[in-house]
Amino acid sequence: MNRVEKKFRWCLKKGEQGGKHRGLRKITPNKEESNEYIKKALHNLDAMVDFSERYSDWSISAAFYAMYHSLLAVLYKLGYESRNQECTINAVEYFIDKGILDIDKSLIEMVRSAKEIGLWDAKTLREDFQYGTETEAEETVLKDLMDNAKEFVERIQVALKGIG
Repeated sequence: MNRVEKKFRWCLKKGEQGGKHRGLRKITPNKEESNEYIKKALHNLDAMVDFSERYSDWSISAAFYAMYHSLLAVLYKLGYESRNQECTINAVEYFIDKGILDIDKSLIEMVRSAKEIGLWDAKTLREDFQYGTETEAEETVLKDLMDNAKEFVERIQVALKGIG
């Protein structure tokens, strides 16, 4: 059993224990809720653009949440619920590994924390700006993140069409 599968199983166990932010829960697949999360992701992309001129710190958060909500759309369509960011990201990676979700695994690295290997990703940037005191992001970093968020959501939308 590899790291991704171990974490997936751990997240399911935590979800069985109940409570908010406690892992992953198996539910009945819910196409309507999946569609609502895609709408929320698109809403976040709009907010990301609107914020970018004056509030780049909030634009970064909106970019992250656009990606995150699109991942939740995947989970609901497959019959899972999550209120834990790392379990959500891991579950989608698990479904890619299992061939259930047809997207390139590099997409996950756009959102997952990768700061330790010198990359700037949406989760790390969001945490740095949300919990830190900086209010302005470097223009090139912000543009790259915004482009990644748009691509991410688009690719998830395409992948969702391939799921029953």
